[in-house]
Amino acid sequence: MGERRLTSVRTPLAGGLRGDLPGRAQVERVGRGEEGNLGDLGESGRRLDRPRAARLGSRGIYSGRVIALHIDSVRYPDGSTGELEIVRHGGAAGVVAVADALQEADPRLLLVRQYRYAAGGYLYEIPAGRLDEGEPPEACARRELREETGYTAGSLRPLTTICTTPGFTDERIHLFLAEDLKRGEAASERDEFLEVQLLRLSQVLKMVRQGGVVDGKTIVGLLYFAQFLRDK
Repeated sequence: MGERRLTSVRTPLAGGLRGDLPGRAQVERVGRGEEGNLGDLGESGRRLDRPRAARLGSRGIYSGRVIALHIDSVRYPDGSTGELEIVRHGGAAGVVAVADALQEADPRLLLVRQYRYAAGGYLYEIPAGRLDEGEPPEACARRELREETGYTAGSLRPLTTICTTPGFTDERIHLFLAEDLKRGEAASERDEFLEVQLLRLSQVLKMVRQGGVVDGKTIVGLLYFAQFLRDK
């Protein structure tokens, strides 16, 4: 998805970032408004000199409980400048929670069927939620798993981190795998309407394939688990 731009300059990716960046650390530097060399590699392998992308300024338009909207003045990799509408988000964590041993042929997974006003109905999702200010992603993952499902994880390990919609937001979701689950009491928030379901891996993969699961973080988490962590 492309970003809405307020002045006419050459088409970039979000925040002046290019798809061929050498690594996530450089992406994060630019996302914080620090300069980073976004030049391409020449045939000799040496980096060609390019203008440095940077955030030149930012003005706040709206700040709410979940997001803040800013208009950033930016310099793009080709040296041109423009303005971008950027939604700031504190980040989130999501949990692929496995109720059985990974070696089982068709293990059960914990999903929540949750009402989402913006989506116009109920969605199947992995347990997930926003990071509290200063909260580490792993702590958030454990908290959200407990609050939404009542389960706690004896083992929690990171899977990957995704940029949800880099065309206009800096939101990142950190995905984890939870094992050795123990059941307890859920403590969902007042505006959360959800039910917990234990579904077989084969069933949820079929739901993904047939469009029964459309939530992005959930699709990434489930397919990552099925492709990379299952014993072949």
